Amino acid sequence: MATPNIKEITTQDEWHAHVASLPKTTLLVIFFYAPWAAPCTQMGSVLNALAEEYAKEGSPATSWVSLNAEEIVDVSETYDVVAVPYVVLQRNDQVLETVSGSNPAVVRKAVEKHAPRDGSAAAATTATTTNGNGQEHANGTAAVADEEKLTPEEELNKKLRGLVNAADVMLFMKGTPGEPQCGFSRQMVGILRERSVKYGFFNILADDDVRQGLKVFADWPTYPQLWVAGELVGGLDIVKEELENDPDFFKKYSVPKAQTAGAA
Repeated sequence: MATPNIKEITTQDEWHAHVASLPKTTLLVIFFYAPWAAPCTQMGSVLNALAEEYAKEGSPATSWVSLNAEEIVDVSETYDVVAVPYVVLQRNDQVLETVSGSNPAVVRKAVEKHAPRDGSAAAATTATTTNGNGQEHANGTAAVADEEKLTPEEELNKKLRGLVNAADVMLFMKGTPGEPQCGFSRQMVGILRERSVKYGFFNILADDDVRQGLKVFADWPTYPQLWVAGELVGGLDIVKEELENDPDFFKKYSVPKAQTAGAA
């Protein structure tokens, strides 16, 4: 996804060469996208604006790259990319944080956390914070430790709620839109593409916790599953029924053909 301030990586060799060229102190921001996924366009714009800010004199050293998750598969698999948009923050070959979904505020917070500007790096490690009980802590992370820990089930449900709301239209499928791993998933992708629907996806074959957990969370035992505005629509048969009853079912989430062609 070419933008003025983000370098597009098109081959695995180019990827390795770029990473090897970076100083150990440079924060590498890696943006995995798919050209057909509209949320990636929004995230690309957000990251481009951030990269422009960090290009100003006096800012911490950063490097910004984008990769088509479906084209450079080996790199995508290295970072366990199962949904797009997906952002990885890395320094000296160590992953610091990942952000899945299209929430600009979360991405900005993550970048500023690992590459503070205006001398806030020292403040971030020495600032005193106070929690609701009036207790002071030497840094912000200590305060978080006092919060009630979630059970594994609660953690999973929190993750699932985030995933189903990652885009207005979210498809949970077997495989990826470029390489569906079952006929039903392939048909669902075809339906969405024919109608130029802006959607995100999650490959449930890459995460068994999500695969099994979403069945319970949604009270729906099979895949693919289509979610719209955080609500389950259903599987392929239900989607077909919705379209039979209302041919404009996806109209709100579609983009004009000309815009789709231009984005591609």
